[in-house]
Amino acid sequence: MRISLNRMEWAGSVGDLGAMLPLAFAMIIVNGLSATGLFLTVGVFYLLGGMYYRVPIAVQPMKVISAYAIAQSLSPAVISASGMIVAVFLFFLGASGLVNKASRLIPLPVIRGVQVSTGILLLLKGVYLAAGTSGLQETLGKVEPFLSYQALGPIPLSLVFGLIFGLVTLKLINSKRVPAGLVVVGFGAILGGFLGAWRGLADLSLGFHLPQLFPFGFPSGEEFSFALLALVLPQIPMTLGNAVIANRDLSYEYFGDEGRRVTDRALCISMGLANGFAAMVGGMPVCHGAGGLAAHYRFGARTCGSNIIIGVLFVLLAIGFGPESVKVLQLIPMGVLGVLLVFAGLQLIMAARDITGRPAQAVIVLMLVVTLISNLAWAFGAGIVLSMVFIKFKVFQ
Repeated sequence: MRISLNRMEWAGSVGDLGAMLPLAFAMIIVNGLSATGLFLTVGVFYLLGGMYYRVPIAVQPMKVISAYAIAQSLSPAVISASGMIVAVFLFFLGASGLVNKASRLIPLPVIRGVQVSTGILLLLKGVYLAAGTSGLQETLGKVEPFLSYQALGPIPLSLVFGLIFGLVTLKLINSKRVPAGLVVVGFGAILGGFLGAWRGLADLSLGFHLPQLFPFGFPSGEEFSFALLALVLPQIPMTLGNAVIANRDLSYEYFGDEGRRVTDRALCISMGLANGFAAMVGGMPVCHGAGGLAAHYRFGARTCGSNIIIGVLFVLLAIGFGPESVKVLQLIPMGVLGVLLVFAGLQLIMAARDITGRPAQAVIVLMLVVTLISNLAWAFGAGIVLSMVFIKFKVFQ
């Protein structure tokens, strides 16, 4: 097992914060999830994932569940119920080996379609964060919800951050001497502190905080039923397409034989365990998204050292500051998180550069259109149907 803790691994370790933090903030603020449980879940499974898979692996919010839960202001008990159902389902798919049989039926253009569609979604989400129009920013009514200032003259402050740090990232993205991820997150947090986010740190006190077990009680039958129909069923196809099949494919592309432990079966089992733990401590449902892996890789992660770094940071944050831990992460402006998302999205889109045939490209385009009109779950199904039609008529093999 190759472990490096150099500056590039540090930079890569923070590469996926743009995808995780806005949803985490919203689920703590809007839905009332436990900050201690949420960040401890993220930290523990970054650590365990790195030690088991031995290559960088992402820990992200489950996007469908998170987005719907935030939009509808669902109770933490319903969110916990969804995590329990997802945990059982994924663990069963992995332990039984059924996921291996299912993944063999998925053509390569569909996998690339998932990666490209996810990349475009990340890129757009980054643009929305920089423009100040993301869901969290609109819900809280501020482009930089945790800062004292919102604009530089007529220009939203999030856009100022996005433009400045976007140019910095372009300049440093391939630098090993001055890694872009460290500069963007580090200086972004310093600027955020100077512009008012430091106020949240004024009443912080270091302690020893462990999460409560089932802090919101055990979900009722009605909460389980609602979670299954409204949250879990729409999430599963996206999880299988993006966090299992596309993630395994991307890991092999990046790390070759070093990533041999990143299998469909292992990913299902580890996500099952993670979601079972998250549900018990009041955290959010999580997955190993391909977009997160692309983000870590783009900013420099090449070994499981990046997982160890970010995992230890989140564990220390959760245990050391407990419910107040969220205030530390709120130092990073929304515009800075948007920059991380844009470059992560571009990295993921590049996965499709090996697709040259027109029929295969048509599958990718269809999936992207369906994703933008509806969601990635429907796009996954549409891509499979079109691929099967092409295979049947021998348009491509």
